Formats: sequence, C-alpha cells, structure tokens
Amino acid sequence: MGRERLSAVDVIRTKRDGHRLSDDQIDWVVDAYTRGVVADEQMSALAMAIFLNGMDTAEAARLTQAMIDSGERLDLEVDRPTVDKHSTGGVGDKITLPLAPLVAACGAAVPQLSGRGLGHTGGTLDKLESIPGWRAQLSTDEIRKQLVEVGAVVCAATEGLAPADKKLYALRDVTSTVESIPLIASSIMSKKIAEGAEALVLDVKVGSGAFMKTEQDARALAEALVGIGKQHGRKVTALLTDMSVPLGRAVGNAVEVAESVEVLKGGGPQDIIDLTVALAREMLALAGIDADPAQTLAAGGAYETWCRMISAQGGDPEAPLPKAGHVHIVEAVADGTLTQLDAYQVGVAAWRLGAGRARKEDAVQHAAGVICHKKPGDRVLAGEPLLELRTDTPEAMEGALQALDGGYRVEHGTPEPAKLVIDTVR
Repeated sequence: MGRERLSAVDVIRTKRDGHRLSDDQIDWVVDAYTRGVVADEQMSALAMAIFLNGMDTAEAARLTQAMIDSGERLDLEVDRPTVDKHSTGGVGDKITLPLAPLVAACGAAVPQLSGRGLGHTGGTLDKLESIPGWRAQLSTDEIRKQLVEVGAVVCAATEGLAPADKKLYALRDVTSTVESIPLIASSIMSKKIAEGAEALVLDVKVGSGAFMKTEQDARALAEALVGIGKQHGRKVTALLTDMSVPLGRAVGNAVEVAESVEVLKGGGPQDIIDLTVALAREMLALAGIDADPAQTLAAGGAYETWCRMISAQGGDPEAPLPKAGHVHIVEAVADGTLTQLDAYQVGVAAWRLGAGRARKEDAVQHAAGVICHKKPGDRVLAGEPLLELRTDTPEAMEGALQALDGGYRVEHGTPEPAKLVIDTVR
C-alpha cells in the first residue's frame, strides 16, 4: 500500500476540535474508507466528532458528493421529466405504493429506489415482496426499460450506488451516531442524487412514530436536505408531515399493499389519499407537469399503471395476498371516543408480530401486522374492535400486546385533529 496524501488522525482531530473539514479532507477520507485504508474505528471516531460538532451545509454537500463519487450513477435516459420521493420513515407509511404509479400516470418518470424496514418502521420492498412473484432486484438496464415503458419503478438500489454510504451507514448503526442531521442528510441525498432524478420531494416525518420526534428537529433535517439538493443543482421540496398516529388503518406488509390497492381503486382511508395527492402535487410541480393527481386517482389511471408496474417486475397484481394464521382482537372496554393511538407503539407491536426485523439479515412475515379498526376521533362502543393483531407465530401475541399497553385511550370528549401536512420547506 502506497503512502497516503492525508492522515485519518488529522481529519478526525480537525472535526474533534470543532473546525470545518476542507473539501480535500472530505474527499480523501470517504475514498480512503471505501478502499479500506481508513479503519472502521477511525471512521467511527470521525462520525462521533461530526455527531457532536456538526457540519455546515457546504461540508454536508461535499460529503454527499464524495459518497456519490464512491460508486456509479444511474443514467436514466428517459424522455419524461424524472422526479422521486423519499420518506424518512414511519408507521403505516405505504405512500410510495399509490404515489409512484399516480405520478407516472400523470406523465412523469418515477425512479423509486427503496429500502427495507428496520425496527418499528416498515420498508417498501418488504411490503411489495408480499405480492407473489414480485422481485426487488433489477439491473440498471431493467430500471431504464421499465421507466420508459411503464413510467414508474420501485426497486432496490443497485450494488454500485454510493457504496461509501452503505459502509458508513452500517457503522453508524452500531456506534450510536445515526441521529446526526448532516450524516442523515448526506446519506439520503447521496443515494437520491446518484439515482439520477432531476427533482425530489422529501416527506420528513415528525412525531412519536418518526425518526424525528419534534418539529424543530424535523425542520432542521428538512432544511439540511433541501440545502444539499440546492448545492447539487437539484429541485427539492420537503414536506413536514405528522407521524404521531399510524397512516391509514393497516400496519405491516401484505395488509399495507391491500390498503394501497384500495386507494388506487378509488377508496381507502382519507389520510392516505390526502398525503398521496399532496406529495403528487409537489412532485408534478417540480417536474413542470400541469395535471390534477386527485382526478387521475379517482379516474383509475393510477391503478392501471400500478398493475403494469407490478407485472413488469414479475408480480401478479391479481394474486391473493398472504393471510396470517392467528388473529387477536383488542376490544374497547368502555364507550367513548378514541383520543390517542400512538404510532410508535403500534409500530413496535407490528414488528413483534413479525412484520419488521431487528437486524438487516432477519426475515419478515408478509402476513403479520396490525389493523387499526378505529382512529383518533372515532366514536367507539364497549366491546367494539379497536385493533386487530395478525401473526403466524402465536407466541408473539403477548409481546405485541405489551407494546400496545398505554398506547391508546378511549375517553369522553373529542381530540383536536392533527394537521397531516404541517409545513413545506422549499
């Protein structure tokens, strides 16, 4: 191994002492870490220094660029405007499923490279893999072909996309440095910019079921993401959206697919419809397309695109979805109004039932999950079902019920309705 032009110790010391990293330092340390010259323990120290001392927008933008440069970029080569959406993750957040085909049906190309669930937040790929035959892994040529022919693709990121980010993300996960806004923002944006879309709408969740629990933290992340996008010449908008209550009524994998199909067919829960249409409007505005997504959704055009998108990836959109072998109903013990349904606790319950995973290598149960028969503001009678827990492992029920303890309340009075879209950061 030849002599390196910079030293990992010097880079760590610079950030440890609260100084800015130079472009040269950032470029070198990301490249050297990807090559294996900088050791995991050294990159861990740098990640902790960034966690404690932060980065300004220019530093975060340069870190994003260095991670993009560590791998390949997708050359989409399509004749439609390209626009993508990224969510910071939540409970019952199946919005990508109706959104991608809806925006495609309105005339844009939507290259949605998605991930898997970890902990209480679900993963888009896990949900779609509950459809018989559907496959997540596509080659770059297959992604491009599907975008041209269908207008939308939801799949796993190709192996060569931002490999430095994959390596650093795994390290942050085990060194308690995940919750750093510049590291989160550069991780998200490196993948999204390398993916090649011209515009990006970000759904930054805030609340108990979100990564960011407070509006202040969510706004800081949204501003960092938009700032990096601007530095890289991308059109980026971020919506701050509520994640104190699960989105829709289904939390899991197959159950969320079923609910998404309801929405695509013109039905489904109002909050899913409202957020899907709100995000679609932003995506179409950035893409320069004058279309009404609400009208397209109601007319059934998005459902047709969904069927073509699923079929193109080997799935059967008409096939029955998996059903759980064991069901437990949580009933209301008194008359009143459901005033609270905590998103985090519902997410943990679904995870314990088998819908999620504790480690990246774990398998998920496609049929497991929670159905929320009532949502905050709904009137309930004693004995009525509030929640329906589904699993193929009955021994998981007790842990799921423990996770829900104190997570819902039936009281007299009506709760103040939460605002679904809290703000927009442009």
